[in-house]
Amino acid sequence: MAVPKGKVSKARKNSRRSANWKLSMPGIVKCPKCGKMKLAHRVCKACGYYDGEQVLAVEEAETKN
Repeated sequence: MAVPKGKVSKARKNSRRSANWKLSMPGIVKCPKCGKMKLAHRVCKACGYYDGEQVLAVEEAETKN
């Protein structure tokens, strides 16, 4: 069985783990219904559609004139 030869210091341990801190960018796609950008595999906040079906009832926002 493998046994460490010596103690690994906190600094050495943390510097080894520091290479994995970057987060990957979320998958952003264009909504096929309204064309706005949305997260993949989630309901569109603008139109309320997911997979070709309306899931949420979204009210039309009134524009200020």
